[in-house]
Amino acid sequence: MNKTDFVQLLDVSESEEHVFCSLLHRENFRRQLFGGQVLAQALSAAQKTVTDDRHIHSLHAYFLRAGTSSDVVNYQVECIRDGKSMSNRCVRAMQQGELIFTMHLSFHIKEPGYEHQQHIDLCTLPDPDQLLAANPGLLNEPKDELLMPFVIVPVQEASLSSSDCHEAKAGFWIKTRDKLPLNSRLQASALAFASDLGLLATTLLPHPTSLFSGELAVASVDHALWFHKAELDLNQWHFCQMQSPWAGNARGFATASIYDSSGNLVVNSAQEGLIRPNSLAS
Repeated sequence: MNKTDFVQLLDVSESEEHVFCSLLHRENFRRQLFGGQVLAQALSAAQKTVTDDRHIHSLHAYFLRAGTSSDVVNYQVECIRDGKSMSNRCVRAMQQGELIFTMHLSFHIKEPGYEHQQHIDLCTLPDPDQLLAANPGLLNEPKDELLMPFVIVPVQEASLSSSDCHEAKAGFWIKTRDKLPLNSRLQASALAFASDLGLLATTLLPHPTSLFSGELAVASVDHALWFHKAELDLNQWHFCQMQSPWAGNARGFATASIYDSSGNLVVNSAQEGLIRPNSLAS
């Protein structure tokens, strides 16, 4: 996937007032519409309905049905409220006449306030460029086309595709494979796309199976993102730290914190999904 394709994958076009349609599609490894794409396109649609001074600070989404790459997705944006400093939107994603996804979003102007963040010492982590120099094969086009827009460099030996048992934590460096324009809305959509990579796989690390084993019926159920910075640059390395504090009742829950190369916390995310063994699937 080249830069132009990825930009188009993130974007939507307005077909009628406050109704937007997808331009390109990307399937996941189960041959269904990738959840990160729907997150990114729904965010892009909502962003087109707010003024330029308002930046996304949170979104909360539910995946209701599996989508397909064989047909366009229509995103219906409802303008809930425009206040003095915040705007709220609701997006309903429709495909083939069925509701497949909903998202509530909040936008905020820039204003001063108290500041603090959880610290991370990135100097203690392996340098991503040195890791790439030691293993140049990481730069090759991955087999899974979903990862093509990004270079992903894990910092631990445990693989998210391994069926060995590990602690329910994972970390990786990530940046875009091709340079993206420094447009804050485009960058936010790109990050929303990437935020769906790895969370459910992390919930399976303590168990003798993996997301790619073929032993599970897996589906994202809900997904939340909190943006702490309006200016993003995914052309530069970012570090993603994921952990899964709980799994049970055929569901897994994971969170992620994403830092830029200066150690600034730029995004937190959380996701819960079904991880039902095929032998128990109805």
